[in-house]
Amino acid sequence: MKRFLASLVAAATFLSAASLPTVAVAQAPAAAPAAATPAPPAVAAETPKPAGAAGNTATVDNPYGLKALWEQSDAVAKATLLILVFMSIGTWTILGFKLVELNKINRQAKQVEQEFWGAADLNQGMAALKEQSPFRFIAEAGVEATKKHQGLLGQIGFSDWVTQSIQRAVDAVQSNLQNGLAFLASVGSTAPFVGLFGTVWGIYHALVKIGVSGQASIDKVAGPVGEALIMTAIGLAVAVPAVLAYNYIVRKNKTTMEKVRGFGSDLHSVLIASAAKK
Repeated sequence: MKRFLASLVAAATFLSAASLPTVAVAQAPAAAPAAATPAPPAVAAETPKPAGAAGNTATVDNPYGLKALWEQSDAVAKATLLILVFMSIGTWTILGFKLVELNKINRQAKQVEQEFWGAADLNQGMAALKEQSPFRFIAEAGVEATKKHQGLLGQIGFSDWVTQSIQRAVDAVQSNLQNGLAFLASVGSTAPFVGLFGTVWGIYHALVKIGVSGQASIDKVAGPVGEALIMTAIGLAVAVPAVLAYNYIVRKNKTTMEKVRGFGSDLHSVLIASAAKK
């Protein structure tokens, strides 16, 4: 009996020892897939954007534009900018008026060819011209000279007296055509220097801000330097149209005065011939 129990204990011990590797082997494959499967990466929490951030980015104003230039500039910079604006307005105003005036005189020159020289006499010819016409002004001056050739003036030769009277009228017309040219010439020659003054003033403010801040960072000097560059650009934008307008008007005045002088010369011949018949 004891031998039988001893054999049972030995068999149980053998079976338990044999079952341990099986369990380990069985558990190993099960653990392998778990070890081989990588853990999913942690998803970083996305920082929510504040509401309206996109809209604010799209509507940010330029801190160095013309509006900022006017709001942040001092009295000297504002006065310089106003001077340039006044020069620009005056240039375009004069150019517009002169173009209208010159076109009007050219139309009146065609009227002279059609109506004045085809009239029966000088009085009828002058009546056909408009009152503001420079050609009528010259004709009236010539006719008036023939009526005043008496007294001390009668000692002057009739032809010389009529010539002088017509020449004075022609000079008056030329002087009227030259109105505004002095302003255009002044703007064309001084506007770049006015803009340069604004540039120097802006650079001065940039240096002052650098000295106060103690560092030459871009945010300290961008505003004043931008102001300086804008002043330079405005000065050139004012000067260039003034110079071009001056040259154009001078050339148009030359062609217009050729027509006026030609009319005065023909009128002189008519007056001398009319006086010789009397």
